[in-house]
Amino acid sequence: MPRVRRFRWLRSLLLSLSILIVGVLAAGWFLLAGSRAKLDGEVAVQGLGDTTSIARDALGSATIDGKSRDDVTFALGYVHAQERFFPMDLMRRVAAGELAELVGAAAVDTDIEHRRHRLRATAQAALAQLSPEDRHTLELYAAGVNRGLADLRVKPWEYFLLGAQPQPWKPEDSFLVIGAMYLDLNGDGRNQRELSFAQMRSALPSPLVDFLLAPDPEWEAPLSGDLSHPPVIPGADVFNLRDKPVASSSDAAALVALAPALDEPRPGSNNFAVAGRLTESGAAILANDMHLGLRVPDIWFRARLRYADPAAPNGRRDASGVTLPGTPALVAGSNGQVAWGFTNSYGDWLDWVRVLRDPKDAARYQVPDGVDSIETHEETIRIKGAAPRTIKVESTRWGPILAQDTDGTPLALAWIGDLPRAYNLGVMKLEHAASVNAALDLAPAMGMPPQNLLAADSAGNIGWTITGNSIPLRSGVDPLLPADWSKPGTGWQGWAMPAQYPRIENPADGRLWTANNRTVDGTALALLGEGGHDLGARAQQIRDGLRTRSSFSPGNLLDIQLDHRALLLVRWQRLLQDTLAGTTDPTLAQLRQLTASWRGRAAADSVDYRLVRAFRDKVHEAVLAPFAEEVTGRYKDFTWPRPSHTEAAVWALVRDRPIHLLDARYADWNALLQDAARQVADELGKPPGGLAARTWGEYNRTAIRHPLSRALPSFAGRWLDMPDEPLPGDDNMPRVARPGFGASERLDVMPGHEAGSILELPGGQSDNPLSPYYGAGHEDWVNGRPTPLLPGPDQHVLTLRPARKA
Repeated sequence: MPRVRRFRWLRSLLLSLSILIVGVLAAGWFLLAGSRAKLDGEVAVQGLGDTTSIARDALGSATIDGKSRDDVTFALGYVHAQERFFPMDLMRRVAAGELAELVGAAAVDTDIEHRRHRLRATAQAALAQLSPEDRHTLELYAAGVNRGLADLRVKPWEYFLLGAQPQPWKPEDSFLVIGAMYLDLNGDGRNQRELSFAQMRSALPSPLVDFLLAPDPEWEAPLSGDLSHPPVIPGADVFNLRDKPVASSSDAAALVALAPALDEPRPGSNNFAVAGRLTESGAAILANDMHLGLRVPDIWFRARLRYADPAAPNGRRDASGVTLPGTPALVAGSNGQVAWGFTNSYGDWLDWVRVLRDPKDAARYQVPDGVDSIETHEETIRIKGAAPRTIKVESTRWGPILAQDTDGTPLALAWIGDLPRAYNLGVMKLEHAASVNAALDLAPAMGMPPQNLLAADSAGNIGWTITGNSIPLRSGVDPLLPADWSKPGTGWQGWAMPAQYPRIENPADGRLWTANNRTVDGTALALLGEGGHDLGARAQQIRDGLRTRSSFSPGNLLDIQLDHRALLLVRWQRLLQDTLAGTTDPTLAQLRQLTASWRGRAAADSVDYRLVRAFRDKVHEAVLAPFAEEVTGRYKDFTWPRPSHTEAAVWALVRDRPIHLLDARYADWNALLQDAARQVADELGKPPGGLAARTWGEYNRTAIRHPLSRALPSFAGRWLDMPDEPLPGDDNMPRVARPGFGASERLDVMPGHEAGSILELPGGQSDNPLSPYYGAGHEDWVNGRPTPLLPGPDQHVLTLRPARKA
């Protein structure tokens, strides 16, 4: 081929490739740009009572101004769909077990697990029993969502990537979003924790199990009642590890069983409040940071809702805070008179029921009307790109059959999340509460996962109670073990009445706090149950932080939310130093040197924190492994109960060092501790840089990603994700931060003084990468900079007008 002709061919090829690349980029830009939310102009819509505006500030905070809450509800649905339809769709699909239809076979196992709860049928039943007013609210919201979706120039960009069409929003779907929160906050509706309890009690002596799972009074910080009793180390006559065969190395199954309980982040939150007598204005202040898995965009959506309300000051309601896209509610925030926020209560809302299938005892399966209470439902799971799968779900009067007891008996799961009664719009009434007392009165009627509700009002009052209209009254059963409920008077015998709900208003010292810890004792604790309360170190640190001051502003409460002092690890640092005293091993000597100067903070640049934390983890693992081995030897699927804390038992053992509860592979307790230190040195001392380079921030990074970023080439995925940055904070301190997990919002609000209040959110407002609000406000959250609660000046205003009737 002549040289000139060859170069012409090459130029033509390069030109064609350039045109193709430009075309692909242009098409991609067009699709992304076309699915951006409409920010300005006017839209005529059916179903609106009067003109309603949607204004946005520099962060994309939506101020929705209407004549009625109905119009605001429609407009909120509209803006949620325009900015967040895909995340909303994911939440309803996760709860309903319909995710594989959208994303393919990778989601089948999750769909099967969730479909067994039949939450779509639950949502439909919950919708059917709503009052006409509440049903109208969900219908209006759904209408707003569907109009907002239709008004996008093209469908949300995620559906082009997935080759799918977005499906219309139904009123019942808002309850599926609440169902997704039930799954997230109640252990995915599996109750694996109580199955693990049963396995432990089958394989180990009860006094030993009681000891291993004991709460730690040293770290508790209840709102009322006494501390727990110190754990009692069982004697050698109860259990003696020295009699067990010596294994050549740690049992891999035991380590797998332990790993989730020792290192798995769990949904939770902090909330705390100070009374008005501790503030300059006389208004109380509320702080709330809800800990959840983090993503792009954030689960919450900033909004200010303004509408006519005769009960509000000046006849106009003005409420600001965070909404949950998929629902019409302001979940946490302030209405100008009362501020409110939530933390997960970790009460016991799930129980296993033994189901006996003996045909001769058929009466056990009869409900009062004589219909057999075991029903079989066929559930079809549609799978993108594959044939559908049909599963059979067996349901009893107590719930679906999901597991087996240790003796093989089928187990049905009684879970409030499966009950239609546990879903309603009661949380929306908080927008109209005029006082703390009125807000707390609403809690027992709310259809939502039971939460710690903390409220503060403009008159200076503060209060706490538990939300949820489905707190079961148990009778004749151990709530932590599977039981036969077929006998009259056993199992769940109705629901707690409002007078039975624990409640605290205006405590003497003017301070309240919850952080997923045990809050009460006695009969109140017996009512709520123990569903895996937090150790308490976080709550204790918040409580003590509140007690160091006598005067507060919202910024002072933010300082407590950002507190990353590692108080729990102080004793572990001393133990590590003592363990390595006099060592002649150069590597262990370096480990001791690097942890000798103890800053005591989970700072991003801290080496000492990371090393001491790793030492604690290794000690926990080594101490508990032989007990886990005993259980995994009998039950291969065993996992250590979680959420659960092991600090009390492990610290008691390394402190008192009973030889009979030491793994027989170690000569003495110091050998176990030195081996744990050696493992830290070996695992973290590798290049680059060795131990001295192992900062906490090297591990603890933001890792806040878009749900689809992993499905794209790395350069595109990084464009969708938030910048991956080192973060301070960890478990067991107020600033909870782990990769992809942490404070999904930080709210510090003084009702009646919202202009000086704070709201930080990670991940931004919009899910469209070309939106000016993609990631907006995220850097403030990363750096703990106060972001104002109230929106700033309007940058865009979209007006919705009622369509003229034909």
